Amino acid sequence: MAKVVMGRSRFKIQRRLGLELPGLGKAGAMERKPYGPGVHGMKRKKLSDYTIRLVEKQKILFHYGLREKQLVNYVKRAKKDMSRAWVDTLVIDLEKRIDNVVFRLNWAPSIPAARQIVSHGQVLVNGKKLNLPNYILKAGDEITLSERGFKTGAFLQAKARPRLSSIPACLVKQPVGEVEKAKLIADPLPEDIPFEFEKRLVTEFYWKVK
Repeated sequence: MAKVVMGRSRFKIQRRLGLELPGLGKAGAMERKPYGPGVHGMKRKKLSDYTIRLVEKQKILFHYGLREKQLVNYVKRAKKDMSRAWVDTLVIDLEKRIDNVVFRLNWAPSIPAARQIVSHGQVLVNGKKLNLPNYILKAGDEITLSERGFKTGAFLQAKARPRLSSIPACLVKQPVGEVEKAKLIADPLPEDIPFEFEKRLVTEFYWKVK
């Protein structure tokens, strides 16, 4: 599996983008220094139209831990769906990725941690072991962790300090004995994405992608 490498610290990424991205699992980036990193971080900068659109796209890229090529492929796929605005389809598909769902269930403290749990074969979908972090769930799928998965440091950390206070309405979670099970009961809503971004600017950034 290709590994997405964050060349910069998670704090600096979030400060440069101007908001916290829950998927990075590093809270408090904007509390002490609510401005960009570097010696010129506090200076007001006039941003070009391209940079403004780039920033909105980067929010999605870094939150979900994708490479640019991966995101472009999701964009191409979303544009083939004519049932809604393609950027809404994009968000829905990304929210249904199994690594994101494990994170949204508070079974991992970040999306990279959730991806590791999945790639190690510690996630079960409809009773079968799954090790593909980019697997897109369907409504009706049931999700749980293996016995070993519920004992990992990532799971215990997430339970002790949940990164998000609630789970989306499309997910139902319940304890079964000493473990937890969850079910995707419907497609997520575009509004379920746990950070603010401007859809129009993302649409404009990828307008040439077919």
